[in-house]
Amino acid sequence: MSLLDSALVRLLPAVPKPVVQMFSSRYIAGATLGEAVDCVRGLNAGGKMATVDVLGEEITREDETRAIAQAYRDVFAAIHEAELDSNVSVKLTALGLDLSYDLCRENLLDVVRVAAGYGNFVRIDMEDSSTTDATLRLYRELREDGHDNLGVVLQARLRRTLDDVHALADLRPSVRLCKGIYLESGSIAFTEYEAVRVNFLRCLDALFDAGSYVGVATHDEWLIDESLARVSTRGLGQLEYELQMLLGVRENRRDELVAEGHRLRVYVPFGEQWYGYSLRRLQENPAMAGTIARATAGRMLGLSR
Repeated sequence: MSLLDSALVRLLPAVPKPVVQMFSSRYIAGATLGEAVDCVRGLNAGGKMATVDVLGEEITREDETRAIAQAYRDVFAAIHEAELDSNVSVKLTALGLDLSYDLCRENLLDVVRVAAGYGNFVRIDMEDSSTTDATLRLYRELREDGHDNLGVVLQARLRRTLDDVHALADLRPSVRLCKGIYLESGSIAFTEYEAVRVNFLRCLDALFDAGSYVGVATHDEWLIDESLARVSTRGLGQLEYELQMLLGVRENRRDELVAEGHRLRVYVPFGEQWYGYSLRRLQENPAMAGTIARATAGRMLGLSR
């Protein structure tokens, strides 16, 4: 992390909202469902799939969690009406996990049932390590109850993840495998860059061994190459895996991968709570804060690449 990146992170909370929005606008579809629909429509036109995330992580009341669940019902209706190639991603804290496990389960079950009614799919995002046990417990409970239109996310940064892969193997889970952005203690997480990479590939191999459908979620070119080499070696067909990236990141590379014949899904967050999401994401990844600031400065000066 550079000194500039560190300084930017410390200053972020004092930065005016319009400036933060300028930094982060390319990574968020907008504040409204209509903007998210337009974004997904554009991605689909370019041969890419999407997963829509309703921003809403600062939840303190039960009625707020139910509003998020309703927002997801609206998303599924909009996806169906616009005939979009998109599923959704949900954060369990937005559905009430910090308030009550049972409340969260009720809201998640509601979203999953609505998705099934539209022939669609729900991906449970993984948040920081304090939520991992509850997240995996909820995933298993709903899958064992017969809800097969449900997947989960695993983070290679966590030391426990390979064990979690083995523990889930009987479900043949649909998994988004990512490095993980949350900064965790070295006692529970790999803190060295190469160690995270190595664990990513170990987990990927174990997931493929278990017959899992994997969304390989990374912008790391080396990991993309290594993952695709494994796909090739195993003789996996086009419909047996996918690549995933964040909105606004490595757009040219996304196009290249689609042109090569790979299925690629883009994570599309939207919602009124874009400000809190933006601050957290930039604070969790200081290098990203620096990159965004430099890229934004370059665009303002007419120097962007």
